[in-house]
Amino acid sequence: MTRPDEDARFADGAERPLHLLAVGPEDLKVISALVQDAVLPASEMRWDRRGRRLALLLNRFRWESREAAERRGSPYERVQSVLSIEDVRAVSSQGIDRGNPDLVLSLLSIGFEPGEDGAGRVVLTLAGDGAVAVEVECLEVSLHDVTRPYQAPSGKAPDHP
Repeated sequence: MTRPDEDARFADGAERPLHLLAVGPEDLKVISALVQDAVLPASEMRWDRRGRRLALLLNRFRWESREAAERRGSPYERVQSVLSIEDVRAVSSQGIDRGNPDLVLSLLSIGFEPGEDGAGRVVLTLAGDGAVAVEVECLEVSLHDVTRPYQAPSGKAPDHP
């Protein structure tokens, strides 16, 4: 727990589920760092055209608990999270075999390319030269943990922070 005259520490929120909203490029950098190395079956990416939302059910590495796990000698964790992009106009992809129902994607980063009047493109960069481009009317990306953390199946942390 922090005192009123101290800055909050990253580890202070390590045991609670994340519920984050990005409405600007700086906010999106935080979400991008937290979903780095998340994996998902391609079948868990859904675009609701009527609702103008793209949602992904991710198995994300819990970067926020990495240091604590190393200090305690406890296993690394992953958690299922929903990454949601709102006000979507169009979605396109490259380097993804949409005909392969067993395809597992690995998310490397999320970026934003601004356009006019707040619109722009959210770019999901995937391992293996894949990418998903999401044309948005405005930037609104949320990340919500939806399960309890579980032991990372590999037992290892990804190579980069």
